[in-house]
Amino acid sequence: MPYIAIKAYPKDEETKKRVAEKINQVFLEEWGCPQEAISLSIDEFTPDEWEIKVRQGEVLTNKDSMLILEGKKIY
Repeated sequence: MPYIAIKAYPKDEETKKRVAEKINQVFLEEWGCPQEAISLSIDEFTPDEWEIKVRQGEVLTNKDSMLILEGKKIY
């Protein structure tokens, strides 16, 4: 705990490492969990795949659990 799964358009390896490190730090500092408890993955999708697989398949079907939805804070 926690398992952080990111779904995004493809990025270069250095960008992914920087993002993962920043998210890791947030969970260490704000969530208060130990490093060995954190797991993080990045799944990449092309723009063509995004609409069906991610937006319609996951984002919109989980609207009730979103804290930010399509750029709008809903908390």
